[in-house]
Amino acid sequence: MSIELEPSELSFQRPFTREVTQTLHIRNSNYDPVAFKVKTTAPKQYCVRPNSGRIESGKEVEVQVLLQAMKNDPPTDFKCRDKFLVQSVPITADREAVNVQEIWSLVEKNEKSAIQEKKIRVVYLSGDNQINSIESANVSFPETSPPPYGSPLPQGDTTVSTPIPIADFLSQPTHISSGDGASTFSATANEDTELNAAKATISKLEAELKEQALRLRKAAAVASDSKERIASGDYGATLDAHLTP
Repeated sequence: MSIELEPSELSFQRPFTREVTQTLHIRNSNYDPVAFKVKTTAPKQYCVRPNSGRIESGKEVEVQVLLQAMKNDPPTDFKCRDKFLVQSVPITADREAVNVQEIWSLVEKNEKSAIQEKKIRVVYLSGDNQINSIESANVSFPETSPPPYGSPLPQGDTTVSTPIPIADFLSQPTHISSGDGASTFSATANEDTELNAAKATISKLEAELKEQALRLRKAAAVASDSKERIASGDYGATLDAHLTP
């Protein structure tokens, strides 16, 4: 029991300094529904939506494969060695009530032989829709062992996925870590407390400044009153009385 994939290879068009998306069609031509899962040798470079799911008999799903933006375009003679692995397993009648994640957990633990696999290679296209010049020139390169397969990220997620060793990638389910919401909430609460304390300090300083300004105004009023008395005749009459024999 196998699935059908279209296209047979994923071709991505330059420039790669922006996100580039390719659509992969997975069709189930079997009598039973199947569960599928998508893995890649470069899980940090791609986002996939959905990266797993269920396909009913005679139906197909569209999987969006997003190549994340690069800082710089690779050389035109760069030969991409990234690959995708699409795994599938039949959903028998006794598993109809079981969700896809549990099905994969059971199969990878007890029935690895039931898993069907298909591989897809990745091709980088040049700006004129031609496969890069290395392949056009038919230059051959020695084959090297591909990196281990890992589960790509669902599209829109920025969490880094750890590659699964080649010997174990069939036996491990996909794990995508989530952000620490508790830490974020705690940090926000601390910021609010510090802000409230700063506001209280500012209010206290403003009150003290107002009180000091009032005192200065009172002192100025007393000084002004004294000057008026000195300028009046009261001070002169008192001085004449002291000088008269």
